[in-house]
Amino acid sequence: MLDLTYEAPKPKVIQGAKHDWELVIGLEVHAQVASKSKLFSGASTQFGSEPNSNVAFVDAAMPGMLPVINEFCVAQAVRTGLGLKADINLKSAFDRKNYFYPDLPQGYQISQLYHPIVGEGEVLVDMGPGGARKVRIERIHLEQDAGKSIHDMDPHFTFVDLNRTGVALMEIVSRPDIRGPEEAAAYVGKLRQILRYLGTCDGNMQNGNLRADVNVSVCRPGDYEKYQETQDFSHLGTRCEIKNMNSMRFIQQAIEYEARRQIQILEAGGEIDQETRLYDPDKGETRSMRSKEEAHDYRYFPCPDLLPLEIEQAWVDDIAASLPELPDQKKARFVADYGMTEYDASVLTAEVENASFFEEVAAASDGKLAANWVINELFGRLKKDDKDIGDSPMSPAQLGGIISLIQKGDISGKIAKDLFEIVYTEGGDPSLIVEERGMKQVTDTGAIEAAVDEVIAANPDQVEKAKANPKLAGWFVGQVMKATGGKANPKAVNELVSAKLGL
Repeated sequence: MLDLTYEAPKPKVIQGAKHDWELVIGLEVHAQVASKSKLFSGASTQFGSEPNSNVAFVDAAMPGMLPVINEFCVAQAVRTGLGLKADINLKSAFDRKNYFYPDLPQGYQISQLYHPIVGEGEVLVDMGPGGARKVRIERIHLEQDAGKSIHDMDPHFTFVDLNRTGVALMEIVSRPDIRGPEEAAAYVGKLRQILRYLGTCDGNMQNGNLRADVNVSVCRPGDYEKYQETQDFSHLGTRCEIKNMNSMRFIQQAIEYEARRQIQILEAGGEIDQETRLYDPDKGETRSMRSKEEAHDYRYFPCPDLLPLEIEQAWVDDIAASLPELPDQKKARFVADYGMTEYDASVLTAEVENASFFEEVAAASDGKLAANWVINELFGRLKKDDKDIGDSPMSPAQLGGIISLIQKGDISGKIAKDLFEIVYTEGGDPSLIVEERGMKQVTDTGAIEAAVDEVIAANPDQVEKAKANPKLAGWFVGQVMKATGGKANPKAVNELVSAKLGL
């Protein structure tokens, strides 16, 4: 099995004008639940529909309309919690978070402040060979999304699209365990990977289906350890929240900028205001959005339209029994079963579709060889063509067929690359193509020996040089391969050349 003894990477130290500083980061990730209908209505969640076409009466806050909980969304939240090794609360409750904005028709958001459905869990974030950061999950709660205000369609008016209103979100809140920009991006990436494996969120950041609010503060070296010992947040600096980040690269850039902004203020003798900020990727800076409201400013109170949510342990156990193999488990199995490196296993398990494709290829061929061809040849070509595995013109069976021909000795590695190109661009059965186009490797030692003899006889000077310097024997191998159109078995050629030259 994979060695799971990891060391936590050291915190990123930023040199200020006067002191060294360390980063402290916590994230609130909003993941849209993979569900065809919304959290409290039957309206569609399909992305890209005509504005205001996926809106039920309850989403639009029509008088007398009452929310009805979507059981599937609850199951998806439980499934996510189980995948993050978190506690599942058999009793949870919904609250109203009150604020007023044009794209929130009700004037409140139904959320779970006091009694979330999922409690404490964890995410193990890989940070290179032998290094990982364990990030604690504080809670996951279900809530409904707001709509979207559109400000750039008209110079005088703002338009509102309520299609997202009421869509189910899981807010996944981490502890302030992340210590650097790269770790923050890696955490979001690992969380996205797990959610996609579980099938509870598609992780599409471009569509806003996964976005993060990033809490950033700085402290002096040693203060974080005091916080860890006491869990007293006063040892940490005042945090600022950067809202709605939907890019790994921008998350890193925003953290870097925000940390240096705070350090400059502190070293100048100022204080950090707790506030919500936005990141401007064009300017590469954060700017103030609003001062940070405390929870009571939202006037939270239990939602009078919804009873407490009670679920049974047997139901949770059934969901647990249906969990798929998760990334860390799959990675460990690939290393153990196929003898591949940890790095190759990481590449193959990065996306669940990639892992499934590889396993289909490996089922009919050597696993280690299959990993090499999938990663280097197929992934390389797909990247060049700007395609993902779902768009691959080559099936697992076709690639497995090419690898089987190599293993049987029917084709050499060089011929295999030519065959790969034919199958990738034209399709077809690899074994039939080899037969029809005369690509089969020459394994007849008599024919190979004749070619070796011919090359040696034609190059007496080179023979003498090779006898003096055996490394030059490779020249003869190359000439024989050229003479046979690359079809000669390379191993047989090497052996015959060495024997004929007396090396």
